[in-house]
Amino acid sequence: MMGTIPIGDKHSAEDMQRMFELFPRLKERRNQRAMTMSGGEQQMLAIARALMSRPRLLLLDEPSLGLAPIIVKQIFSTLRELAATGMTIFLVEQNANHALKLSDRAYVMVNGEIRLSGTGQELLVNEEVRNAYLGGH
Repeated sequence: MMGTIPIGDKHSAEDMQRMFELFPRLKERRNQRAMTMSGGEQQMLAIARALMSRPRLLLLDEPSLGLAPIIVKQIFSTLRELAATGMTIFLVEQNANHALKLSDRAYVMVNGEIRLSGTGQELLVNEEVRNAYLGGH
């Protein structure tokens, strides 16, 4: 998981411990090669590696794509935790329900054009969004 992070760096050990707290599954798999991990574990690993550089902005493109619902739930729980620390998360996501619940600000794009915008909560209750992306619930 270390990538290009210096192994002897004090902050690296602290950051690694923090990643294991955010993604307990990675601690269980710490001696396993990334290419043998499940898709969800690989996604957690990718996010953890990005976080090791202590970014102020985390850019994510479809982090839930193709993952089991339990893994999606874990990833979004971690993203909520990160957002609560003040980290900015720029998210492109097909799972509207999870994305809007996480979002302070959200945009709905159709064919490359922004059609709707508002807070995540505003869009969660928007009739058009509910019918098109949330199954009318």
